[in-house]
Amino acid sequence: MRARSPLGGRIFVRCFPMPDSSAQSSAACETAATGPGTVWFVGAGPGDPELITVKGRSLIERAGAILFAGSLVDEAATRWAPPGCSIADSKSMTLDQMAAWLVLQAQKHRTVVRLQTGDPALYGALVELVQPLDAAGVPVRVVPGVSSAMASAAAAVESFTLPEVTQTVVFTRVEGRTPMPPGESLAELARHRCTLCIFLSITLLHKVQAGLREAGWPDDAPLLVVHKASWPGEERIVRCTVADVRERCREAQVVSQAMIIASPTLGARQWPQLAKSKLYDPGFTHRFRRASDAPQGAEASSPLTDTPQDTPR
Repeated sequence: MRARSPLGGRIFVRCFPMPDSSAQSSAACETAATGPGTVWFVGAGPGDPELITVKGRSLIERAGAILFAGSLVDEAATRWAPPGCSIADSKSMTLDQMAAWLVLQAQKHRTVVRLQTGDPALYGALVELVQPLDAAGVPVRVVPGVSSAMASAAAAVESFTLPEVTQTVVFTRVEGRTPMPPGESLAELARHRCTLCIFLSITLLHKVQAGLREAGWPDDAPLLVVHKASWPGEERIVRCTVADVRERCREAQVVSQAMIIASPTLGARQWPQLAKSKLYDPGFTHRFRRASDAPQGAEASSPLTDTPQDTPR
């Protein structure tokens, strides 16, 4: 509760802590009274509002102000905002205008949310926006989100990695108005023959084809293009090849907001044989299971180094 003192106009704040988090609530109240609120960069996920993280939704529910990327984030993601929350769409703003809006709102509210598509760390201008906030003394936190790359693989029931096929995933784009650094052309990356998640390149399919061909990918190599992955009622999946990707996308009217995946794992669901993960092999010993056919006296691997998370598969 805020009350204005009759002496000097000072502001006093009485904190009413939440029952389940009194210490955090009191600290947050104190921060709001003595300095700017925190700007949270929240990954809104790929499109489906239900794919936002629980923490992201919780921040929206208590935000005093939300700046969302309307050209990429479904406005439905703001539906959990509380009454009176100031909501603005950044699609017509410049970077300076967005930063100024966030700084201004942080002077008024304890929790300010910048709602970004996918994950803020991927092609999200995160650092470019954080720098002016740092300069203004505004605290910044980041909540990760589900990338459209992951949502695209999920939509098509595909895997980025397979034993003895590829264990590497590259997130990249082709050169457009934003130049690629030396050594990062699509042709150079594609020579690894690993999984490539190609962002922001649906209008540059001729360059995608050229880069893959230069790297030695055959014309019949499968590609996956997913438009608006996970967006309710708007998702489109295009299965194609290096040779016909432009034609197939044109037929499907996919001209924006699409993920392009090139991978030697595509279509593995229909393969008659697959190399199996060692972790689940009955003859493989790890911390939680002894091999059923291990030699007499074989010991389990060290619990410090060999767990399901870091065991080679």
